[in-house]
Amino acid sequence: MLSIKLFLALLAVAGVLGVAIGYYLRLIISLGKKGSMELEIKQMMLEAQVNAQKITEESEKRAEERAREVSTEHKERERELKVVEERLVRKEELLDKRQTNLESEQESLVKKGEELQSMREQAEAITKEQQQKLERVSNLTAEEAKQELLQSVEHQYESDIESRMRKLEVSGDARIEQRAKDILTTTVHRLGTSVISDVLATTVALPNEEIKGKIIGKEGRNIRAFERATGVDVIVDDTPGTITLSSYDPVRRQIARIALENLILDGRIQPAKIEEAVQKAEQEINTIIKKKGAEAAYEARVPDLDPKLVMILGRLYFRTSYGQNVLDHSVEVAHLAGMLAEELGANPAVARAGALFHDIGKAVDHEVPGTHVEIGRRILQKFGVSDAVVKAMQAHHEEYAYETPESMIVQVADAISGSRPGARRDSVETYIKRLEELESIANNVPGVEKSYAIAAGREVRVIVKPEAISDLEARKVAREIADKIQTDMQYPGEIKISVIRETRVIEYAR
Repeated sequence: MLSIKLFLALLAVAGVLGVAIGYYLRLIISLGKKGSMELEIKQMMLEAQVNAQKITEESEKRAEERAREVSTEHKERERELKVVEERLVRKEELLDKRQTNLESEQESLVKKGEELQSMREQAEAITKEQQQKLERVSNLTAEEAKQELLQSVEHQYESDIESRMRKLEVSGDARIEQRAKDILTTTVHRLGTSVISDVLATTVALPNEEIKGKIIGKEGRNIRAFERATGVDVIVDDTPGTITLSSYDPVRRQIARIALENLILDGRIQPAKIEEAVQKAEQEINTIIKKKGAEAAYEARVPDLDPKLVMILGRLYFRTSYGQNVLDHSVEVAHLAGMLAEELGANPAVARAGALFHDIGKAVDHEVPGTHVEIGRRILQKFGVSDAVVKAMQAHHEEYAYETPESMIVQVADAISGSRPGARRDSVETYIKRLEELESIANNVPGVEKSYAIAAGREVRVIVKPEAISDLEARKVAREIADKIQTDMQYPGEIKISVIRETRVIEYAR
């Protein structure tokens, strides 16, 4: 027991001695480390002081160099400013001299002007006095003497006047025509597109004759239901393989065509299917109208349009005029008007918009009373289109006056698009009627012997009686016929009036 206690006491003493020895060793090690850290800090401080000294010396050196550069630049600038100042002083002296000379010249001109005015007044007084003396001697006023002299000169030198007038007219017309041709050639060349007339047919082809019976239905109930749903007349005649759809509304006619074609493909033709097919056709046509209107506005570069106005514009896709698709015609006129406006210095945006909308009234002219121009004006005003665009579109048929340059440009572009070869087709009756009207207008003018409408009505050759009409009067006849044609007829492009006066002398030698 005693040995255990002794062992424990020795063990305790040994532990205390171990802790004391460990603490002592740790203290010695920490003191060593502290000494080395202080040495490192002092070394770093010395290096920092050396670096700071170097940076300070470099900065002072750079500052001295910059100061020398600034001083040199400042001296150079002062030298340049001194040269400029001397130059300005010389210019100011020169301007003072010129001002003095101008003032003296102005005073001289004022005096000369006063002298000229005095001399002019004296000359006018002398002329007036001489004119009064001449009137007393001749018993004629100045105006009467002028008319008599002009008539005498006109009869005496008629051939000379005629040749001079013809020369001036030919040379002037040649210059004007060449300029017009240049502008139009540039415009048409820039357009460079081929517009094919699209006549939307109203005849539906049938796969066989048996389908006609299905379309008619029992006691005609199918065809009556179709006509009631579409608002068109269905004509079933003896023509094999076809059915004709008739309606004044081109949109309804196309709805009926699409609905009938879908029913024929489906094969089940009955009133319920007819109503369903017509509804689907209406949706399809509305989609086409919206798409075509948006495409036309984009192609013509007329942005920011009301969606309802775009829909009305798209209806023109189903409208034709003399075989020419009205929507394609409107886009073509917009291109032409924009190019002409650029060439002539007008507003291209207004010209394009006025041209695009110039026939918009035709989209609803079968539903709304009035001319398509008046209907178009009301449509544009309803949707808040600017007055400049309305003025540009309303004068293309001369129902309204030309108020802006763009209105004349739209009229010219419309005539170019409608009168180019292949754009439109006339019926034989309309063609013959126009030729007869042209010849009738020319034949009713006094002094005309006969007239001929040639070149598809684009030229009228008039033969006058030489004993009744002189060469000078022949010009008046041509102008009179042209004015009557412009007033009494509607026609695309222009009509050339050629007046022919011929005298033939025949003798026989026997």
